[in-house]
Order: sequence, then C-alpha cells, then structure tokens
Amino acid sequence: MYQEHDFHYAMENTRVVVSPQCGIETFGTTRFHFSLVSELLDEVDTVRIRDGRIEAERPRIVSPHHFSKLLLDGFGDKAREYADWVESHGAAMRILRYGFQFRKTDLSERVVREPMDSALDRLKDKIGAGEDPFATLIAGVDDAWEVCLLKFSMEMIQKSAGGNVEEWQRRGLI
Repeated sequence: MYQEHDFHYAMENTRVVVSPQCGIETFGTTRFHFSLVSELLDEVDTVRIRDGRIEAERPRIVSPHHFSKLLLDGFGDKAREYADWVESHGAAMRILRYGFQFRKTDLSERVVREPMDSALDRLKDKIGAGEDPFATLIAGVDDAWEVCLLKFSMEMIQKSAGGNVEEWQRRGLI
C-alpha cells in the first residue's frame, strides 16, 4: 500500500513526455496506449518500461438530481444536506462524470539497461513515427507507477472537458 509521501513523490515526479493527439471522446470509449518509463533505483542506467492500455469511458452529464443520489454511500448527514441543496438550487448546474478503467491484462513490462533520457528519446521517436493518435509516453516513478497513470488520467480529463462540453452544446444536449 502506498504511503502519503509515496503518492506525493509520484505526483511531483510524473511528466507526460508525449501527449496523445486526441482527447477523451465525447460519445464513445477512448483507449489510450501508454508507455511508462521509470528508473530502477537500485541499478544504474536501468529502466523499467511498462506498456498497456487505459480505457476512458464516455463522459456523462450528471444532473443535480442524480448528483444528490451519486457517491454518497458512507457519507454522513452533512453530505446528504449538501446534495439536497444542490438538487433544489442547482438547476443550471451540470457535473461531468468521467470513468477510467485500468486493464492490467494489457500490461507488459520489460527492464532495459539504458539511461532514462535515452529510453525516453527512443520511445518518443517510435511514437512519433507511428500512426496511433492515442499513444502517450510518460516518465514516472517505479514503485508508485499506478499513481503516475492516475495523474495522466486526471490531466486528460482536464484537457478534454472543454471540448466535450462544446460538443454537447453544439448538439443541443445541454
């Protein structure tokens, strides 16, 4: 289990080297293909490269009515009061709900004797030569590598939300 300092360290030391050319699709599932490179701390000039897929479910618009029913399991009376207030006062409020699934069945990893920068450059060139608009390259932390993927997921939500809302508006859905 991650300790709080592991989580913060991973968040601070994760960077997206190559961003996907496409954001999260508004009306369908999006499959991002990632390569996550991390240095092995106990070996010099050695990295672990993890390849896999993260699926982003199609975003949903959550109305105040549904928000008041959503995600309150285990919360107390104050949370229920707030949800009720949102339902009665938030007629114009809409919340975007994004769902991600990390499928470990698509995960592969290999250890390579190569400095981190060299591995990143090589993979960057490989992604640039390919035709996958959903490919991404992430530099991260080995022990808390899943946290690195969560950070990437959150960044994709932030980048995609505006375009998703614009598309819904253009189609008259909100």
